[in-house]
Order: sequence, then structure tokens, then C-alpha cells
Amino acid sequence: MSGAASSLRSATADLAELRRVFRPVFDKVADGNLEREKGRVFPFEQVRWLVDAGFSTVRVPREFGGHGASLRQTFLLLRDLGAADPNVAHVWRNHLAFVEDRLNAPRSAATDRWLERFKDGEFVGGGWTEANNGTYADIKTKLTPHEDHWLVSGAKYYATGSLYADWLDVLAVNPEGAPTTALVRRDQPGVVLTDDWRGFGQKTTASGSATYDAARVEPENVFPATERFAYQGLFYQTSLLAILAGITQATLRDGVAALKARKRNYGHALAETAAQDPQLLQVIGKLSALAFGAEAALAASAATLDDIADAHRAGDPDAVGRALLAGNVATNQAQLVIISAALEATTLVFDALGSSGVSEDLLLDRHWRNARTLASHNPRVYKERLLGDFHVNDANPALVYKFGAGQSE
Repeated sequence: MSGAASSLRSATADLAELRRVFRPVFDKVADGNLEREKGRVFPFEQVRWLVDAGFSTVRVPREFGGHGASLRQTFLLLRDLGAADPNVAHVWRNHLAFVEDRLNAPRSAATDRWLERFKDGEFVGGGWTEANNGTYADIKTKLTPHEDHWLVSGAKYYATGSLYADWLDVLAVNPEGAPTTALVRRDQPGVVLTDDWRGFGQKTTASGSATYDAARVEPENVFPATERFAYQGLFYQTSLLAILAGITQATLRDGVAALKARKRNYGHALAETAAQDPQLLQVIGKLSALAFGAEAALAASAATLDDIADAHRAGDPDAVGRALLAGNVATNQAQLVIISAALEATTLVFDALGSSGVSEDLLLDRHWRNARTLASHNPRVYKERLLGDFHVNDANPALVYKFGAGQSE
């Protein structure tokens, strides 16, 4: 896909200004996080606050009504939102990815209409992963022509963000067996969304089932999956890493607050008060380093996605290929660093707190549960091998995936 006529532009935003704009909304989202987690309350209102504040167009160039952020800036903002509420942050993964796809696509009336929809606050949820143990190599969801439109039928799971969405981004195969994406109106006949996500973390991301029974799709909302933006899989993975980095930051934040609130210390401790105990302060210092490392790895790997987008915009296929390779390596490395940091931090925090730290009033275990759930999406156990094969044998880590650049769940 040539980038010459796409809607991609050089980033024009300033990260400090973006944070100034969105931090008050993130703070509002954070205020009710604990109670929503305790009661499994879905954050419909919080998602809409973000849409109304323009977070849905953060990557859209200013000339099309957005904020003009880079990918690096976008993912650092997603990290900040992940620290406020990782459930809300995860809801945004599919929407931001579809925005990126439309920015990469050649300019057309249909693409311009999508840019208008984004500006109007229309929100996109996901529908790629097949239900019933289906794989990307054996897609059962079908897209068939009918009169002047298409019909989609099938079953999906991990339909993240679907309950909050106006549109669902559904992967199907057309009559020729070609993988195709169809944008389906969520509120139309033939679409049934079920809140049956049973994971012990990320409980309010609407990641359950979606079924489609001859749901209508307009021709301008059907796109060959092979023409999706080249770094789509890296984008999905980096979204997860941003949220994990946010959880690591939230663990530091809540660990500091809990340590300050401790009224007693142990008889064999090194200080009368917990907040003055050097050993406990050492734990907090370690947490701060883990949060710092996670954010640094996220920033470095996300910047490689900007390199891919820049090469695509310039219409240079060779540069795109080189940038994709670098992006795959960097994203895999960042995955190993950030997951390790998140899982260590969310366990280590309890060493600074004693038995009071396991109170259900604090619900600090939510950080580990959410981190462990996100870390399970695209298992890191394979990434060390892929990286070793790259460094020793020059093997391209992207070539193991069914779709280019590594689609994850």
C-alpha cells in the first residue's frame, strides 16, 4: 500500500501539552477505579468522557480535526490512562488501531468519511479472534454478498471494547476465502454481544463474545485484511505494553500511599514508623526503578513505530521493510522488559506493607491480576527465542505470524 496519498502526516503535537489536556480526564477516570473494580462496574461514562475530550482523535492530524500526536506520544498517553484505570485503557486498543489503519489507507471518499466519524466521536470495538478455538489460519466467520451490500455471520471472542462501541471491526473471509475486515454497526439486527469474559483480570473491558447472524455491512466498510497497515500487530502489542507500564506506575503510586498510611511497624524493623524504615523505602525505590524502566522501554519501542509510519508516508517500501524489522525487534524486547517489570512490581509491593497490604479495601491484588491477564495475550515465552534467532541467525521475527507484523489476541 503506497503511503503517498494517505492521511498520515508528521506529528505536530507536544507531549507536555497533550498531557495537560488529558490529565484532568485521566484523573476523573482514576477517581472511581477502585470502586468499579470491586463491583465490576462497566465504565461507560468514563469511555465517553475520553471520547468527548478528543482522545479518540489523538493520532488524527490537526488538518482533519485531531491532535496530531506521534505514536510515541499516543502510547505514553495510553500508559497514563493505564495508570488511572487499565480496564478503560484496554477498551481503546481496537479503536486506536482502526484509526491508525484509516490514516495509513489511500485517501478515498470512504476513508474521509471515517475521519469524519472519528471527529464526530464514533467509537470502534474489536472482533478479530475466532470463538470456539478458531485460528487466523482457519477463519470461520463469513462475509457474503447480498443485493447491494454484504452480510457477515460468525462468532468471535476477546471482542474487547465491544459494549462501548458504535462500530465493530470484524475479521471474516469473503467467498474467495480472502481475509477481509468489515465494519459492522453495533446496534443493528444480527449483532449480539455477551458479557461472558471470565478472566480474573481486566474484568470490565467487554472482552467477551460477539455473534453475527447475517449482519449488514455497507460496501464502503469492507477492506481486504492484507491491506491493513503494516505495523498493525506491533500496534496491538504496544497498546498492551503501554497499559502494563501504566499498571507498574499505579503500583508505585498505591504502594507509596499505603506505606505512608501504615501506623505500626514490626519489633525487628529498622525504624519506629514504616515510612522511615530503610528496608521498606528500598522496596519503594525498587518499584520506582521498575516503573521508570517500563516507561523507557515503551517510549523507545513506540518510537520505532513512528519510523515505520514515516517510511510509509514517504512511499519508500525498502525503508518500510527495514523499519518493520527494527520495530519487531524493539517491540519484542520491550515486551520482555515491561512484562517482567509489571509482574515483579505488582508482587514486590506487598513486601513494603505487611498484612495490611492484602486488605480488600485496598484491592492491591488487582494490579497483579490485571498485569498477569494482559501479559498472557501474546506469550513472552516465545519472544526470547525469536530474539535469539534474530541476533544469531538474522531470522526475521515478523515472519512467524499469519498476518504481517504480528497480530496478537
